[in-house]
Formats: sequence, C-alpha cells, structure tokens
Amino acid sequence: MTPTILVTNDDGITSTGIRTLIDEVRHLGKVTVVAPDSPQSAKGHAITINQPLRLAKVDIFEHWGIEAYACSGTPVDCVKLAVDKVFHDKPDLCVSGINHGSNSAINVIYSGTVSAAMEAAIEGVPSIAFSLLNYSAQANMEPCRPYVREIVTSLLQNGDGRKMLLNVNIPALAPNEIKGIKICHQAQAFWNEEFYEREDPIGRKYYWLTGEFVNDKDDHDGDQTALEEGYVSVVPLQYDLTAYKEINYLQNLLKK
Repeated sequence: MTPTILVTNDDGITSTGIRTLIDEVRHLGKVTVVAPDSPQSAKGHAITINQPLRLAKVDIFEHWGIEAYACSGTPVDCVKLAVDKVFHDKPDLCVSGINHGSNSAINVIYSGTVSAAMEAAIEGVPSIAFSLLNYSAQANMEPCRPYVREIVTSLLQNGDGRKMLLNVNIPALAPNEIKGIKICHQAQAFWNEEFYEREDPIGRKYYWLTGEFVNDKDDHDGDQTALEEGYVSVVPLQYDLTAYKEINYLQNLLKK
C-alpha cells in the first residue's frame, strides 16, 4: 500500500525549503501539503484559539500532482487541521521543513518546524523535522536532498511501527564536505541573549533581541558538536518533558 505523507513547515508554503522537501518525498508516497500561508518561525507549539482558522486549497504544486493547502494559522494548527479535515485520518508519516536555519540544541523549544513534527507525534504519527544551517531565504537546499531521501526511506521501510519523532539538522556545507550522519542527543547549548534598546524616530523606546549561541565544548556527543564537525545530526525526541531523575528527590523532599 502506498504510504500517505503530510508535508508542513514554519517558513510558509512558498519557501524554498518546503519545495525541496516535497520534491524529495513525492516519489516515496502520496504527498499532501498543509503549511502556513506566511512565515511562522519561532512560534513553538502555539495554537490558534481566539480567532478563526482558514484553509485554502492552492495549486502551487499541481504540476507534481500534489494537493496543497495554505493555512492561516501556526505550524501546529496546520498539523491539527490536516489530520482532522484533510486526511480525515492519520497519515503514515509527517515531514516538516526544510527549515531555513538551525534547530539544534535548545532551539527545539522555540522551533515551529520541530513543533509541527511533535504535534504529529502526539497524534501518533511518525514524524521528522528537517533543518539546514542557513538562514537565507535563498539558501541552497541541494546538500539536503540525499539525507532527506535516506532518512525518510529508512523510516518508511524499516520503522517497525515505531512512532518516532526525529530532529534532523544539516550543516551548510558543500555535499562533498558533509561527513555523514551521526545519531546524537540534544546538546547542552543555549543562547546568551540580550536586548538592544533603541529609539524610534519619535523618541519611543523599542527592543531588539540578539544573542550568541554558546555550545558546551565538553558535550562531545551532542548535536551541536556533530554539526560543527560536519555531520548531519539526528536526534530522537519525545514530548514527555518529565524530569524523571528528580522524582525520587521530590518524593523525599515533600514527604509528609
């Protein structure tokens, strides 16, 4: 039976990244696209609750024979609507991306790309988030193609029914400079942030977030180190955020 594949993203349905992703997976199953009608970067797991959502059928990928819908909401809204109103069931796989920019380490918390894949996982759908470490809207996505094809094919053919959620980051290198795939954990890397304070032309203050991404150099097996060394990083994620190692401590601390 031909697998059904949902494609979504957070950079918007017209982005270079989603077009590349669709082109790579369209030969691997029956593809349907449900993606935001405008960029939704850093939306995290936000959902729309106080205003109506709109879903418009578009012909952007009609030349490939692919059904596509532009959604007025967030990446997570796209997945929810896709499952309930487009597929009327669960697809066999959800792929999200290819994001323009890194989603390694702590970035998974903020990422709309990863959150869309995570929402699919919550729905019981195996899912993969793909990101390229290049923030340009005109980023060259060609180095991503073989890794998208390999990882999606492997999960479809050999996933053994596991409802896996994978976070895949691809370094912005020439194809011959990428060393291969490395399975990693989420790195202990974070943003050292600050807000620049400025004034607009009429004297009102405003703030612009900036920062430096800092990696723990002793974390040799994290995804950020793998990327810095020229590998494609693959991190299995979960949406259960329980800090299990603290349960016994708290039971003793709060014992009455």
